[in-house]
Amino acid sequence: MTAQTTKPVRIAVAGAGLIGQEHIKRVLEVPGAVLSGIVDPAPKAREQAESLGVAWYPDLEVMLAQDRPDGVVVGLPNQFHFKAGMELIKHGVPMLMEKPVCDSVEEAIQFADAAEKANVPVLVGHHRRHSPLTQRAKSIIESGRLGRITAVQGFCWFLKPKDYFEGKTAWRGQPGAGVLLLNLIHVIDDLRNLCGDIDSVQASSSNAARGFPVEDTVGIILRFRNGAIGTLAISDAAASPWNWEMTAGENKAFPRTDEACYFVAGMEGSLSVPRLDLWHHGSDLSWWSPLRSERAATPEQDPFTLQSVGDPLTNQMRHFCEVIRGTTKPLLDARGGARTLAATLAVKEAAATGQVVSLS
Repeated sequence: MTAQTTKPVRIAVAGAGLIGQEHIKRVLEVPGAVLSGIVDPAPKAREQAESLGVAWYPDLEVMLAQDRPDGVVVGLPNQFHFKAGMELIKHGVPMLMEKPVCDSVEEAIQFADAAEKANVPVLVGHHRRHSPLTQRAKSIIESGRLGRITAVQGFCWFLKPKDYFEGKTAWRGQPGAGVLLLNLIHVIDDLRNLCGDIDSVQASSSNAARGFPVEDTVGIILRFRNGAIGTLAISDAAASPWNWEMTAGENKAFPRTDEACYFVAGMEGSLSVPRLDLWHHGSDLSWWSPLRSERAATPEQDPFTLQSVGDPLTNQMRHFCEVIRGTTKPLLDARGGARTLAATLAVKEAAATGQVVSLS
């Protein structure tokens, strides 16, 4: 390796909230990365920067007037993503932009156009793409072992507690804070990553479980560009083991279950994700033949429990360092992030109108 590729990269984190803290932790932990500063007007952010011995800035404009880091993690509230991203493009600074890439599809497209024109790398923070489990599943699908993909089933069922919607967080029970805008984007990106782009969506939503003026349960039909049909159900009012957090075991805050939440089927086999059970009939390719199964463990899994030991956020930060160095392309760029956002918002429109919504 050359000195250029081994030189530490200086990374600033803009936004020191919950996700910002996760990124600050990874910058401090990942070899080859150095935390250059924290960008956040809050007094606690300034105190944290002082305690870590790094620079503090109230906003990106002030930082960029004084310092140009090698890269910036943007963990600001969604409504500030576009402005921050365009400012970093203007200064030619690579960025890790938290999801969603922007607050609207129009902003996302304009942002992607600008990044491509200026040749500024943008890595969008859909961190599950950096999971060893997701990457193993994707490699199996792309290898052709399932044959032509025909059907996809997704579950995202979990139970948010009563106090999640009370007190200072009562806004979570109001329009704009339901499972469609807070949780669905993760699942849409997972399915796009595994099965390709989405052509159209249909959806129906319900708020019957809690009676809040926002949905708690949504049923979705997805038509993929490759012709596959997907069915997806998402609910935050369902006591269930079938969701990514519990099945992947990567976020230790959640209890782990030895289950799957996505099922991908092709003409030659099917795969459960993230459990990674591969089912097939053998060479006969007939429902009369016995089904065989095998567990497709990843190199990063514990050999006894098959639990993943690779942290996606850490893997994402390592990848961002290589993106900054120019040794690799972003796993998901601004254009891809815009497609995920568009598909997610199309589900919201479909649920509201009862119509099929096509994606250009």
